[in-house]
Amino acid sequence: MTANVLAGLLLPFAGTTLGAACVFFLKNELKAGLQKSLLGFASGVMVAASVWSLLIPAMEMSEKMGRLAFLPALIGLLFGFGFLLLMDTLIPHLHLDSEKAEGISCGLPKTMKLLLAVTLHNIPEGMAVGVVFAGMLSGQTQITVAGALALSLGIAIQNFPEGAVISLPLRSSDNMSRMRAFVYGMLSGIVEPIGAVITILLSQFVTPLLPYLLAFAAGAMLYVVVEELIPEASVGDHSNLGTIGFAAGFALMMVLDVALG
Repeated sequence: MTANVLAGLLLPFAGTTLGAACVFFLKNELKAGLQKSLLGFASGVMVAASVWSLLIPAMEMSEKMGRLAFLPALIGLLFGFGFLLLMDTLIPHLHLDSEKAEGISCGLPKTMKLLLAVTLHNIPEGMAVGVVFAGMLSGQTQITVAGALALSLGIAIQNFPEGAVISLPLRSSDNMSRMRAFVYGMLSGIVEPIGAVITILLSQFVTPLLPYLLAFAAGAMLYVVVEELIPEASVGDHSNLGTIGFAAGFALMMVLDVALG
């Protein structure tokens, strides 16, 4: 595994870890307005990444299909939505600022359900990074090293506030020690490099399916944005901060992908 691939796989996890480390420097949870801005920012990054890093390359790889070049992207996109919908329905999880758990009813503690909620978000991000690097390793000219690293960097940037949004509430509401809250926040992102490696290993045997896999990751990411991130950023007061954050995240990811890709 090359240094570029290793760096790309670990960047998102590093972003989550650095965000979780905020628990050592901040006493309280992030203010509601800042949380909305960061949620909007994460949404913008994920939507832009889905379009420029995943869906467009998927259609470019399928150009030989002529007018039906959109078909693999369409099929993968819908399956990605369906997969996350199934996971959202089955996996027991609890979102921040919510008292009602989702998924199958079980006796898991609140802390574990909060971690599962973030893990659910991180699954498609790990898949996205994995499939993009798999495409780059397979020699697909539509995906460059710089473009793959741009996607990893964009996800790492949006993972930074996500790590903080997990560790700080755990510290303040559950009276955890700073170290334990940090570890929980950090572990919420471990699924990303694991998912990325698994995706790379699997995709090496199904190279013709890369367009479908790229679009699948895009659909899964967009499901998270539409189902959870945007509603959380829009509810209550100061929803305009979430909108501004979305614009900033979308613009940053678009610039990164086009400039580095």
